[in-house]
Amino acid sequence: MEHDHERPLVELLYFDGCPNHEAAQALVERVSSELGLEPELRLVNVPDEEAARRLRFLGSPTVRVAGHDVDPEADERNDYVLSCRVYRTESGFAGQPDERWIRAALEREASNGEAAASNLT
Repeated sequence: MEHDHERPLVELLYFDGCPNHEAAQALVERVSSELGLEPELRLVNVPDEEAARRLRFLGSPTVRVAGHDVDPEADERNDYVLSCRVYRTESGFAGQPDERWIRAALEREASNGEAAASNLT
C-alpha cells in the first residue's frame, strides 16, 4: 500500500501568462527524475490579488515542497503579490528557483518520508 508521505508534495504556484512556470515545472520534473522520486505535483493557479495574499504567493512561479518555499530566503518575505517572481541566486537573478534549492528540498522531504515509513513498520 502506497502512503502519501512516500511521495513528496510539490506545489507549483503560478498565474496565467507567467513566462517561467513551465520551465520551473520542467526543472522540478527533471530533478525529481534524477533523484528517482515521483512527487505529487500540484499546479496551483493564482487568479487574483486576494488569492495571492491568501496563498502567501511571492510571485510566479513559486515552488513549495511539503508546504515550504524552496527559496531559503522566502520566510523573510511577506510581499504577496500577483506578479512575476525574480529569484536571487548565486549566479545572478533568475525567473525560476535555483536547481540546488529544489534538489535540497526534495532530498530533505524524501528522507523525512523514509523515516516516517520506517516508523510505521
